[in-house]
Amino acid sequence: MEKKKKDIVKMLLNQDLGEKDEEEMIELLIDNPITINVDKENDAKMTFGDKVADKLSEIAGSWTFIILFCLFLLFWIILNGVILVKAVDPYPFILLNLLLSCLAALQAPVIMMSQNRQAKKDTIRNKNDYRTDLKSELILEQLYDHIEKVLINQKKILNYLKKLDPELENVKEDNLK
Repeated sequence: MEKKKKDIVKMLLNQDLGEKDEEEMIELLIDNPITINVDKENDAKMTFGDKVADKLSEIAGSWTFIILFCLFLLFWIILNGVILVKAVDPYPFILLNLLLSCLAALQAPVIMMSQNRQAKKDTIRNKNDYRTDLKSELILEQLYDHIEKVLINQKKILNYLKKLDPELENVKEDNLK
């Protein structure tokens, strides 16, 4: 079992360590908390532009925005196509097309900035999950080793008791598992 722990630590660190260093790393992983609050850490590093981009992405990706924007488009078309005699933007609504193009040209990069930041956050979260999984695996291996030692000691105790009391000869070691 000890070899697996060392291999896991080497995989984690991607470097060769001496046996003493490996043991210290295992103890560090097992004894200390290694998780981080990704959201809290990310929020602390956000600039004003990042916050604006996230808020705009949140608004632009909502049903409220879509419905209100559809209502605005419908209002624009009805106003300039039906109500106004001398329309500001007559059919084929070139000004409306210009506004829509400008909106799309600005909205796409803002949404991409927000998505890129979210992808970085997800990467940090995945690394955090990996470290947590590694720690759990190391702890489970350590527990398995301890259980194996307990079973070996139980067998020794049972054998010793069998020597002291012949009536225990019928007790099987399988009952200890």
